[in-house]
Amino acid sequence: MNKNKAQNRAISHNKGPMLVLAGPGSGKTFTITSRTKYLIEECGVAPDHILVITFTKAAALEMKERFYKLMEGERPNVTFGTFHAVYFSILKYAYGLKGENIIRDDQRIGFLRELIQKYEIELEDENEFIADLTAEISRVKSERIDLKNYYSANCSADIFRKIYREYKEKLNKARLIDFDDMLLMCNELLVQYKEIRQFWQSRYEYILIDEFQDINQIQYDNIRILAQPENNLFIVGDDDQSIYRFRGAKPEIMLGFERDYPNAERVVLDYNYRSTQNIVEAAGYVIKNNTTRFLKEIKAIHEEGDKVKVKHFKTQKEEVEWVIREIVNEKSKGCPLAEVAVLFRTNSQPRLLAQKLVEYNIPFKMRDEIPNIFQHWISQNIFAYIRLARSEEKIRSDLLLIMNRPKRYLSRDALASEVVDFDSIKRYYQDKDWMVERIEKLEYDLAMIKNMAPYAAIRYIQKAVGYESYLSEYAAYRRISESDLIETLDELAESAKDYKDYESYFEHIEHYTREMKEQWAKQKNLADAVTLTTMHSSKGLEYDSVYILDANEEMIPHKKSVSDADIEEERRMFYVAMTRARKRLSVCSVSERYNKELSVSRFVNEMMFDAEKLKPGCRVYHKKYQSGTVKNIQDDKITVYFDESKRTFVFSKSYCIGNHILELEG
Repeated sequence: MNKNKAQNRAISHNKGPMLVLAGPGSGKTFTITSRTKYLIEECGVAPDHILVITFTKAAALEMKERFYKLMEGERPNVTFGTFHAVYFSILKYAYGLKGENIIRDDQRIGFLRELIQKYEIELEDENEFIADLTAEISRVKSERIDLKNYYSANCSADIFRKIYREYKEKLNKARLIDFDDMLLMCNELLVQYKEIRQFWQSRYEYILIDEFQDINQIQYDNIRILAQPENNLFIVGDDDQSIYRFRGAKPEIMLGFERDYPNAERVVLDYNYRSTQNIVEAAGYVIKNNTTRFLKEIKAIHEEGDKVKVKHFKTQKEEVEWVIREIVNEKSKGCPLAEVAVLFRTNSQPRLLAQKLVEYNIPFKMRDEIPNIFQHWISQNIFAYIRLARSEEKIRSDLLLIMNRPKRYLSRDALASEVVDFDSIKRYYQDKDWMVERIEKLEYDLAMIKNMAPYAAIRYIQKAVGYESYLSEYAAYRRISESDLIETLDELAESAKDYKDYESYFEHIEHYTREMKEQWAKQKNLADAVTLTTMHSSKGLEYDSVYILDANEEMIPHKKSVSDADIEEERRMFYVAMTRARKRLSVCSVSERYNKELSVSRFVNEMMFDAEKLKPGCRVYHKKYQSGTVKNIQDDKITVYFDESKRTFVFSKSYCIGNHILELEG
């Protein structure tokens, strides 16, 4: 690879701090490995005095292999590793720690499960709660938040503080540490012990860090100590691709690097070697709307290429069917399926797409396991209602699952046998007329559900039975989003729409569940398959063709994103998704989801519209009038004919620039 001027300047940097802003596809790995080679061959630096840090073990191994290839067979003793690997090495020498001192996932889950049971926390999904709890404990540790000032988003502040303290006690008694402890202990060691600090500072005279935008505060604090006194700190990253704030990453650290190191040099790797000009320009239109960023203009090396496609559909079904047709078409033209990726904001979105790919026998790989909606606890509750309604023999386990969802104040003691007898339960409560009425209401509801179509039954359970009110109460108790729970119920209902009877619906569920398990099991052996991935998991990857699904408000940006900082992170995520594409990029949106109207994402507005580029014949989209065709452009006036309304409107260019009209594929 020939070096451009900016790369050459970064590679030949010798002493002192340097900030390298590396845009998508700008050759940052090449720059890091080439500079490492330069330090050894041109500056005479001993290889074992160079430390190269990445964020994942896989990235560290890839970086090392790329470096060895560059060295043409030589294998200098440069240290390539993750933050945790480097810090654990320091602790290993100081405290004699071994691998078995790092807590395993199953141990952590076991400790937290014991504490959940101790404090009798009522949960529908224990695994989800443990994952959320783990993230909160990590945040408190890595950001060194005073526990008395921290308020949990998942349980009461008092319960969280008790769990946090007792979890730490369990770790100490078992002589175990987690990854956050590793960082904190390393910091204490480097701050308190001068001899140890000086030893590691002299060992790693030159430090190079990849993906610096993803660093957290404690990682940065430790690196600053290790880099002293020479501060030969070479950081490479892109603030526009910082998308891990939920894990503790702080893009502000990169933005403030030159404040911490006033003598730092800055270089911008501003040539994109990956994507076509149209893709690079469209992505640039989006990201420039962020205000908290380094200003930079990324330029494409490649020619203009295909125009970015923006497609708008009424329903998700139409959206998915179009994507399938496009994939089949691409394959017929010689594009390998391995060069096609479909990206989405959350891993629950592609259920319908995965189902259709199975139907069309198109192989696919999932970088994130797609949660099976039919195995969600809400679905299991609904299915228990349906089983009770359909079966002559009512099974006790099914009734136990739903008898107080919603609250009926039924007791387990009232269920004497494995087969439920409602007359027996009513006798148990014979002195409480109000309880008998509740049981009779449940009997009536089950009789109604028995002969309904699946979709009608789910909606009846949601509204008439009162299951939605139960979800509202549970969301308030758990301090989680009620709308997320309702959306799961909506998705389940949507899955039932095409089925007229329970037999065909449950047959579909069994088939889908079996196929998804088989797909997950065999995907490692699939050489040529479409990739399904979240925007988060797509980072660092690239494909010839990329399809972004559901580019709608509430999806991207996500409905939980309310602050300016949240919106900017969502915009960075969309930017990352766009820049995965080398040759072809398609962005899809829908008008409705689960019978709810949706707006096209503001990021699509930012991406596509340029009034100066509109020409007669261009396809456009208007929020109110839907899709249409530009008929005429004269001076400041744009005339558009809209298909659905069969009406013609004249707009000013300033109106268009206000994001009321989006340019579609022409």
